[in-house]
Amino acid sequence: MTIYLTELAADSFTFPSPDSALSHPNGLLAYGGDLQPRRILSAYHKGIFPWYGPGEPILWWSPSPRAVFNPKTFKPAKSVKKFQKKHHYHISLNRATSRVIELCAAVRPAEETWLNHEMRNAYQCLAEQGACHSVEVWEHEKLVGGLYGIEVGQLFCGESMFSLTTNSSKIALWAFCQHFSRHQGQLIDCQVMNPHLQSLGATELPRSQFMQSLLTLREESVSESCFQPQWLPCPFVDSSEERV
Repeated sequence: MTIYLTELAADSFTFPSPDSALSHPNGLLAYGGDLQPRRILSAYHKGIFPWYGPGEPILWWSPSPRAVFNPKTFKPAKSVKKFQKKHHYHISLNRATSRVIELCAAVRPAEETWLNHEMRNAYQCLAEQGACHSVEVWEHEKLVGGLYGIEVGQLFCGESMFSLTTNSSKIALWAFCQHFSRHQGQLIDCQVMNPHLQSLGATELPRSQFMQSLLTLREESVSESCFQPQWLPCPFVDSSEERV
């Protein structure tokens, strides 16, 4: 059976079913449209996200399997735990989202990043609307690491992270998992597995299972205070873990 990609209409925010995504390349579903906040949010609520390279049209994806973190069971490597005990970076939420987005793009070679000017502007607009959120890691007064993504109910769709110093992005993820879990967050989507995510403990879900979780979690809410700008406590190791 031949599957043809759908070209998105400029005046419509509907998407084809993720089940119709290509197997090769994995998850490619549609092309075209634009990066209006309403279209991007519609995509995320259906398990779809934009990703495209230089010279390409806007491409929309829903891969299988899907890489995810369970924030309730996330455990950093022992080396990260030891590092955090000695260094104690300061961690904040939604205090420098635009800078996090810009640095996520800046740390990668221009020819390798999907975070072009239009993508950065789109996510910064979503941040202004309260849908895109960031975690920032500070060393003294310098922003040295962080991550950002989109809130979809009790699911957080991680988009990108950066690190300028040792373990800073890992500690951002660790602190966010604990914070998100405390506020009824249930799942963190990180799209496609890679060696870095695997080293952090990400697992994979078939698209069908991910979509089933999404349909439930997008209808539930995290605590009202979850994404208010704030300083986060340093991530901690449960005493029962230290005894293991």
